[in-house]
Amino acid sequence: MTKPPTVYDVAHHAGVSIATVSRVLGRPDDVKPATRDKVLASVSELGYVPSGAARGLAARRTGVIGLFFQGLDAMDDLGDIALEGDEAAAGGARVVRDIPERTDTRTLNLYFDEVLRGCELESWRSGFALLVGVGRGSTATQTVRDMAGRVDGLMVLAGSASEEELARLSRHVPIVVMAGPRRGDDLDHVSVSNTEGMRTLTAHLIDDLGARELEYVSGSLGSPDDAERWSGFQAALAERSLSVPEAPTLRGDFTREGGRRVGRELLNRGGLPRAVVCANDQMALGVIDAARIAGVAVPDELIVTGFDGIDAGRLSTPRLTTVRQPMETLGRVSVQALTRRLAEPKLPAMSVRLPVEVLLRESSESGVTVSLP
Repeated sequence: MTKPPTVYDVAHHAGVSIATVSRVLGRPDDVKPATRDKVLASVSELGYVPSGAARGLAARRTGVIGLFFQGLDAMDDLGDIALEGDEAAAGGARVVRDIPERTDTRTLNLYFDEVLRGCELESWRSGFALLVGVGRGSTATQTVRDMAGRVDGLMVLAGSASEEELARLSRHVPIVVMAGPRRGDDLDHVSVSNTEGMRTLTAHLIDDLGARELEYVSGSLGSPDDAERWSGFQAALAERSLSVPEAPTLRGDFTREGGRRVGRELLNRGGLPRAVVCANDQMALGVIDAARIAGVAVPDELIVTGFDGIDAGRLSTPRLTTVRQPMETLGRVSVQALTRRLAEPKLPAMSVRLPVEVLLRESSESGVTVSLP
């Protein structure tokens, strides 16, 4: 492998000083156009790539911001992939009969896809590279610590790291917490109107559709978003003097397969509730899958609703009634909050709560869009 060119090589090739090369690469407007063009021509001809680490040491900035979240359940199912001597690695094609009952436990988490897309777009727009880290189990704390040492600022999905750990890291690097409520800390927070959205949706099911027997399907333990949505569900019941359960009895872990499992459990009980209110869209789609396989009509025999507003819910049969949260906007605003903090470190901590929309579709009825402030 040929040794890569250095800044000294560029300076020698262009006939300028090292300081001039540094100015061209860092502050090109401060250099005369003729000199700048000569240096850039040498950079191109030699194939020189500036060292991000070196520039970071000089500027005390890396030009990188981080996004950290907990690993998905699908990580448990990852197997080894061979690079050679393996049938899959050698290419080819096979035919698979894809029946409705066939499931894949490694279901893509579309919520994270949209949030990540928003972070990527706004990072690019702001001139930062984005470093994404995933932690799981005992490795989560070490992963987020490692990331904090490599970036100018860090966005952390609520619940992915302890409050104590975030407080410790925030003494060294700016932190923005995404989703979930503020818990008495001094960090910047960006979240969505989870409680208001679920309360409005549940109120519609009761007041406009006459549902009185409602079951709530919760997601993963410890999810701040789930806790807020459950609170909204409880509030709607209490405001109408209906029986309010102390805790959810059904848990679907935010996956479509989890929703199928919960749906089968409900169908095997006998005496279906009028409505199943799910904490996210993927579980709701799983419940609809189970109902379809069992011959239960949605919404005539069972109303099913979700939360998130992923595209799969818009394309399902029937289309899914849901609370659409601005997932891409959540990512973009989180990056904006972080770059704001980097530019002005002494500003007071900010809390941004983004609005949601209740979308009434055929899994409950044909309807209209209700916007929430």
